[in-house]
Amino acid sequence: MSDIYEFLATHGIPYERYDHVAVFTCDEAERAVPDIPAAHTKNLFLRDKKGQRHMLLVTLCSKAVDLKQVSDVIGADRLSLGSPERLAARLGVTPGSVTVLALINDPEHQVEVLVDEDVWNAASVRAHPLANTATLSITQSDMRKFIEATGHKARVVKVRDRTAVGNG
Repeated sequence: MSDIYEFLATHGIPYERYDHVAVFTCDEAERAVPDIPAAHTKNLFLRDKKGQRHMLLVTLCSKAVDLKQVSDVIGADRLSLGSPERLAARLGVTPGSVTVLALINDPEHQVEVLVDEDVWNAASVRAHPLANTATLSITQSDMRKFIEATGHKARVVKVRDRTAVGNG
């Protein structure tokens, strides 16, 4: 596992750090992290039906994600959550610690990066620093710089909230 703080420093990416108890859900994070002006994100590690494609979807905690809709948008066959074993092998983290910052552990670019346009357009975002006992606030421009520095390309997608009225 790479040292995220060394990577951020090497690439001139500033952040604000907030330490807290271990959190495993968006609700727990909401209670543990101070009210900071950054998009509250959740990160889903996904795989297609055959396990040939692996994706990291970064979206807002407030959204109930419809995986069929995301499958249709990206042209993948039946998306589902990836197993803890696949997650560890590809991003070097465990469930509860899934984060866009784990891309530093994917030097072979096995994981596609999908960023919800609502997150992509936010002024700054929250992300775990490879462990769920802290949260970093990073500006959007620096998050984009981070993704590029890992050699990944973010695909911006529109993730509809399946609970929103009129999403049919």
